[in-house]
Amino acid sequence: MTSHLLITYVVLVIITTYSPGPAVFFILTNSTLYGWRKALYAALGNISGLLCLGIISFTGLGTVLTASQSIFDIIKYAGAAYLIYMGVKMLMDKNSNFSADNIGSGALTISSRKLYFKAMTVALSNPKAIVFLTALFPQFINTSNSLLPQFVVLLGILILFSFTALMTYAVLAHQAKGWITKPSRAGYVTKTGGSVFIFFGIILALSGRKS
Repeated sequence: MTSHLLITYVVLVIITTYSPGPAVFFILTNSTLYGWRKALYAALGNISGLLCLGIISFTGLGTVLTASQSIFDIIKYAGAAYLIYMGVKMLMDKNSNFSADNIGSGALTISSRKLYFKAMTVALSNPKAIVFLTALFPQFINTSNSLLPQFVVLLGILILFSFTALMTYAVLAHQAKGWITKPSRAGYVTKTGGSVFIFFGIILALSGRKS
């Protein structure tokens, strides 16, 4: 891979990883509720999901998903349903309130393992990510050289910047906790977070394979 292609790929990855999406809103919510240190497990869960998606795309499932509309639709709707479920749960769960009393008293707790696997599920819930990676990697791979080392570099860069972006959002959310948890804003934050998950779930369910 030439230096020009590598720079292009890094810029594309930065734009992608820092753009708001389900993973970003998930870590914003959990960093506010449980603190940025706890949100670290959410970031680790997300990059674990990305690692799985990268391996899946590299081993050919992305091609299968692209070729088979029915298989793609099954996975797509399952992912959409999970995102919508998470959104509805946020809207209805009174224990997820961003109140300063709840946060300050330590009333809101979650196990690191549960947070990790929930974040990993969010990352895995969109089959478009597999197709995206399957379409992305070949653009930056030199087929005349060994493929595995190039794949490791590309996926490693993606994981590095994804983790950095998520932890940046986590720290920012933690620092803004005092502003977010004011009674006049707490309800809006929870409703916005839940609505965002529902929105992404609906968009995923209604979107076409190649969009």
